[in-house]
Amino acid sequence: MKFEIIGPIRLVERIASGPGVRDRRRLVRQYGRAEWRKMKGVAHVRPCDGVVIDAEIHWYEAHGIGKRETKLKKPIEARE
Repeated sequence: MKFEIIGPIRLVERIASGPGVRDRRRLVRQYGRAEWRKMKGVAHVRPCDGVVIDAEIHWYEAHGIGKRETKLKKPIEARE
């Protein structure tokens, strides 16, 4: 699902890091060797339909590479 992140990501937590990241082998092949971490947080997002919602998002990140493969996981509530 395509979406746009509106504003900052809050309540950021690390889900997994190092060998705990299941897709680590693919991430290294695709983006490069680094210490990969899977992260989650909450942000205001605007999906394709244009309604702004709070949602939990997940992504992978690594130092020097940045955020990659952001996914919308769980809508929290609709906003005006």
